[in-house]
Amino acid sequence: MREIAVTSNPGPPEDTAADTRVLGLFDGEHLPEPELQALVERGEAKPGLRKVAVAHEAAPGGGTRRVLIAGLGKREDFDGEAARVAAAVAAARARELGARSLSWALPDDGVEAALVEGTLLRLYSFDRYKPKRDEEEGGVESLEIAGAGVSEEATRRGQIAADSVNRARELQNLPSNVADPIFLAGRAQEIADAHESVEIELFDRDEIVRRGMGAFAAVARGTDAEPRLIVLRYRGGEQGPHLGYVGKAVTFDTGGISLKPGAKMAEMKFDMSGGAAVLESIDAIAKLALPVTITAVVPATENMPSGSAVKPGDIVTALNGKTIEINNTDAEGRLILADALTYAVEQGAERIVDLATLTGAIIVALGSTHAGLFANDDDWFAEVDAACTETGELGWRLPLHPETAKLVEGTYAELDNAPAGRKASSITAAHFLSNFVGEVPWVHMDIAGTAWELGRPYVGKGASGFGVRALVELARRAAGA
Repeated sequence: MREIAVTSNPGPPEDTAADTRVLGLFDGEHLPEPELQALVERGEAKPGLRKVAVAHEAAPGGGTRRVLIAGLGKREDFDGEAARVAAAVAAARARELGARSLSWALPDDGVEAALVEGTLLRLYSFDRYKPKRDEEEGGVESLEIAGAGVSEEATRRGQIAADSVNRARELQNLPSNVADPIFLAGRAQEIADAHESVEIELFDRDEIVRRGMGAFAAVARGTDAEPRLIVLRYRGGEQGPHLGYVGKAVTFDTGGISLKPGAKMAEMKFDMSGGAAVLESIDAIAKLALPVTITAVVPATENMPSGSAVKPGDIVTALNGKTIEINNTDAEGRLILADALTYAVEQGAERIVDLATLTGAIIVALGSTHAGLFANDDDWFAEVDAACTETGELGWRLPLHPETAKLVEGTYAELDNAPAGRKASSITAAHFLSNFVGEVPWVHMDIAGTAWELGRPYVGKGASGFGVRALVELARRAAGA
């Protein structure tokens, strides 16, 4: 993955040494340079969001350089998400024009991080298995945010967050014959080795069984690939509650004995997206040295059919002692999360959020604009929702009700992992998970519709890294940063 150097410059934007400069244009406002404002008056440059015009001006050292005039919409509507979109559109145009260095004139206070995020996320590409064409050589190598009052801290925070999202996308985009559970455990080890504040614990198949994680072990029975329970403990300080981050990491999901249709099954390499987001968020949080305590738990396995695979109708016992009828082996994510959530509670987590590509039904309900949010505590939900809104990783709350809770009651065991009838499928999945957090405030994020093919200008095809920035922002809020 290619990384781009990011700097902040408190000097006049027009004095930059970059070969391409970006000026934002608000609706009804004027550009400071008369020759550039003339383009606006002629209608060649437009203030609408996602609009970009190309001009040239004299460079400080002689010669000329490009100027991109990026529409920002109305100033009163301009926020972090609009800044990400504008930056992404400008970055794409700059790359088409062969730019090597890019400098954004800060258009408004407080959007430094968003400008960096929009640029770096848009310029990411997954191309390790393709030969590079001549026109793809080079590319943007540096980004500068320039202007009086620019925040170096915010610029750095945006770079760390965006780089971590792109690393999560890299994990997601890798094929499952590469990014298997052992590979994810290796990435977790790299994160722990890079930060004194991070400790790692890895459980192999025997240890998962020995500890009584019967739900997780059942899913892992069908694959020859070694499963891992990945635990990262970040100890950055004592501010705020002890957070628990839990991420589903099924590195490939065939559905098991309840086999999925073949069409688009290749996309099931993305079923580890929640785990990727959790791992890379811990790396970002450690780089930012946020004074919080986090226990991250990532159950990683494949879900495969075989002679040893769990069967519909089997009954298993989870770590907290609850018995589960497995009536659909393709409802495996909630099984591995059951033991991971229980373990996070056992480790002392006082507020928990889990991320999982859990149900196709959430795509039917919400499409790819919002993740589904479910919560057992209104105050904790409000914190998670605020982090989602701030980062543009939007969520929408769906209800948990005593009537729908009854749907996950089992016939032959305490719980049914896949109630018949398909009623409220995403909601019943969340109800199932709620049995493994006790009284601890908890939010479940169903990211099946947002983990790839998100459709935002700063995320093209493939993986989105959804959730990384929201988790980092949640940790910032817990730390009071």
